[in-house]
Amino acid sequence: MSSESLNSLARRVLLVVALGVLAIPFVVPTIWMVAASVKPLPEIFASPPSLWTDHPTLSAYSEAFTFQPFARQYFNSVYIALLVTLITLVVSSLAGYAFARIRFPGANALFVVVLIGLLVPSEVTIVPLFQMFKRAGMINTHWPLILVTALAAPCVLATFIMRQFFIALPAELEEAGRLEGLGRPGIWWRICVPLAKPALSAVAILTFLTSWNLYLEPTVYLTSPELFTLPQALTRFTDAYGGEMWNTQLAAATMTVLPVLIVFIVAQRQFVEGLAHSGLK
Repeated sequence: MSSESLNSLARRVLLVVALGVLAIPFVVPTIWMVAASVKPLPEIFASPPSLWTDHPTLSAYSEAFTFQPFARQYFNSVYIALLVTLITLVVSSLAGYAFARIRFPGANALFVVVLIGLLVPSEVTIVPLFQMFKRAGMINTHWPLILVTALAAPCVLATFIMRQFFIALPAELEEAGRLEGLGRPGIWWRICVPLAKPALSAVAILTFLTSWNLYLEPTVYLTSPELFTLPQALTRFTDAYGGEMWNTQLAAATMTVLPVLIVFIVAQRQFVEGLAHSGLK
């Protein structure tokens, strides 16, 4: 083996080792959460601590569904995240195409104004939005969670990603579409959207995760347990004395995290390609 090959192999080994070390703070807590969710409650705080147990039990998982309407809350998070993702994909792809391909006066200035939405913390707008939704009779419904998430900062970031992707598309594609008799909507739907699958995948993952992890907005807008989403529901696993039901809470957290983790692992290639093709580093 040549010295160049040895150097390349050594660099790859060092890279893998470095990445493994950096992954420890992220992977170990997840492994501990899953392992602790099947432990009896006294073993969770045993000293010295142990990762595995000799007496695994799934009682905490069944208790998560009997203590509160966890299945309904799970469904709430799923359908809200899917609906928000769908709305964001449509709005951001249309807006991104318009900013990238349609020349109109003040386009750059308007785009800067849109980007300013990323700089406004949600805590600043939560009170006026609450008053607005209260007047509209939408408090204790899922509409605020859907509208605010689909049309606020996550949509602004999605619009930026889609604009960067559409800018990189060759202009000849649009010219070919016009020769075929397509208008703007047809070019967007039949040419740009099919080519934008990597960027759409990145937007879908980012938006889904943002909606899935919302905590402040559900806490402000929702009061009925059957309407709660998962982040809000995870804080309600307490006993009659206000103490944390740690094994039940960890079981519920495991059921909350693992599906999203699996989806990201499966779609990570499309996610990276989408950001790379959009010109983001």
